[in-house]
Amino acid sequence: MTVSRLIARPMLASIFVVGAATALKNTTGTAAKADAVTSRLVPLAKKAGIPLPEDPETLVKLNAGVQIAAGLALATGRAPRISAAVLAASLVPTTAAGHRFWEADDDATRTQQRLHFFKNVSLVGGLIIASGDTEGRPGVAWRARHGVRDARREAKRLAHDARLEARLAKARIG
Repeated sequence: MTVSRLIARPMLASIFVVGAATALKNTTGTAAKADAVTSRLVPLAKKAGIPLPEDPETLVKLNAGVQIAAGLALATGRAPRISAAVLAASLVPTTAAGHRFWEADDDATRTQQRLHFFKNVSLVGGLIIASGDTEGRPGVAWRARHGVRDARREAKRLAHDARLEARLAKARIG
């Protein structure tokens, strides 16, 4: 692991661990904000067959737990690609619930919420990059493409060798 990854992953993960811990300490207040999103998201998830609790407080706790676990995994380098993807996915509803700048009444609040909204959009971008980071090693798609190419080449070589052996066997018999 490079030094930049060693430093950058915990830095990126820190906002999620701290934010999730804060959400757990103030579950009631966070759930009140989340209700606008959870009331729409839960029925859609249930139609898709995803069992989610309907209580906003339970959803806030669940989201916070996911963010703490994935944040710690990212910070320590354990399954960094998966944990970055999980954090990105969990940040979308968190941002939609917590930073609804378009609903703010005064300019100062609207400006502050817009800033936090786009900070989270930037974090999602960074997490998408982190989720695709293969640390210089070939990714799954590259390995699959090259594995197929290598298998075809090997099959072609084996077929050629089999034809050659058949010709030699025929020459010995006849």
